[in-house]
Amino acid sequence: MGITPAPLNLWPLAWIALVPLWVLVVEEGTKRPPIAFLSNRETKSKPVNGWFFLLPVLWGIAYHGLALFWITGIHPMTWLGVPWLASLAIASFCWVFITLWGAGLVLIWALGQGLFAAKFAPLSSAFFSPFLRVLIGTTLWCSVEYLGSSTSLWWTSLAYTQSPTNLVILHLGQLSGTTAVTAAIVAVNGLIAEAWIAWQQHAHPPIQGRKTTTTSVQNLLIFLAIILFLVLHSLGFLLYRIPRIDPAETALTVGIIQGNIPNDIKLNSEGWRRALAGYTSGYQELADRGVDAVLTPETALPFLWTKDNRRYSEFYRAILDKGVLAWVGTFGKEGNRITNSLFTVTATGETYSSYDKVKLVPLGEFIPFEEILGRIINRLSPLEAQLKGGNPNQVFDTPFGRAIVGICYDSAFSALFRRQAAAGGEFIISASNDAHYTAAMAIQHHAQDVMRAIETDRWAIRATNTGYSAIVDPQGRTRWISELNTYQLHSATIYRRQTQTLYVRWGEWLLGLLWAICAIAFILSRRQ
Repeated sequence: MGITPAPLNLWPLAWIALVPLWVLVVEEGTKRPPIAFLSNRETKSKPVNGWFFLLPVLWGIAYHGLALFWITGIHPMTWLGVPWLASLAIASFCWVFITLWGAGLVLIWALGQGLFAAKFAPLSSAFFSPFLRVLIGTTLWCSVEYLGSSTSLWWTSLAYTQSPTNLVILHLGQLSGTTAVTAAIVAVNGLIAEAWIAWQQHAHPPIQGRKTTTTSVQNLLIFLAIILFLVLHSLGFLLYRIPRIDPAETALTVGIIQGNIPNDIKLNSEGWRRALAGYTSGYQELADRGVDAVLTPETALPFLWTKDNRRYSEFYRAILDKGVLAWVGTFGKEGNRITNSLFTVTATGETYSSYDKVKLVPLGEFIPFEEILGRIINRLSPLEAQLKGGNPNQVFDTPFGRAIVGICYDSAFSALFRRQAAAGGEFIISASNDAHYTAAMAIQHHAQDVMRAIETDRWAIRATNTGYSAIVDPQGRTRWISELNTYQLHSATIYRRQTQTLYVRWGEWLLGLLWAICAIAFILSRRQ
């Protein structure tokens, strides 16, 4: 599973990569329930096999550790004044911490699935038990992902293993966000795993001479796995092929500046000079092309956007001269705290609106559990104060209509985009600075925004510091993507849309439906 996301994009493996873990969890959970106090007296005398706990942790480490290995790209941080060895230790700590966090989520799923396999599934017949385990296993995994996305540490939903390559299945996200795509992947894996378990029980019954399943059950499970895979992709294809009409009056011509300011000089005098020169000249050129607005990356101008500071800025004077609206990535201030913000600056130099980054990067822009971790690891951010996160309910109005905004890490949290779309957002603006990490992070970040565009049925414009900047249409197709580590300008036409997908209207309705079906199935199995 760890090699399924971008940049390798081996997405077909995701549809079988959960099978071994599923088989081992069910087998071990059936032998010895993982929660001792819920076990009967007979099983209490049998200690839980350590493999039950170790296997999901190892699987989680492999998946999250490989998929997120790009985190180590923050090393070396000598440009921040951090010694080389200390930088290596900090980068390693971050990678290990986030990897173990993901492994912990997998362990939670395994405990729930193992407990169900031991205590509840046997209440039904050998024929229905596999289907109940698939149902509960899928529901539990989606629930664990929902809980994970509610925290400050989230990136590796199983759904993102399909982005940006398998656009067909990603269109299930229009129904219920990442939950719909994740549920599809887990259900197919579960049916294949249960077919394997049924085959083992038939070939090697736990009681000599007694066949617990039949070959018809095995064949049915495999058949359903294939049918489910094909049906879900067919449904996604139908959603992908729905005609999308974009009237000419909704057109908006935007310009993107990819400044390409390396982090090691971003905060010194050379970096400031290059940033002001590059973004000013880029803005002027795009304005001369006749664009309606210009977008800059996250923190493109590395200073506080105050009245006194912007007055002497070459970029600000260029706005007054050319008279073209700009979305400026820079820093704001709220009280005594700094915000990572995107400002709408009109042709007259007025600050029309602002959006403050909601999801701050843990250990980079703020320290979670500061009382504890603050003594172990220093902030990776060069700022002199911790950033203040934005209000999750903020909106971003522009002279062209309301927009949906995500600044860097916000892209991993689909709920932020769904809420803004439901509030009337007509197009997506994504601004980020991925220069801290490796190229793998940049393409994964693009993959996240592809999912957000599909889920909300919106055009997306992406401006990054060093790449990948892009234009993505509502079908998830990348209309243009920049090169990496180059200074680039691009202009394109996008369209404002007011449609609302099922996900935008109803949110995580599928997760509630899955739990309702689980409750009904459990009641019926007890009666049966």
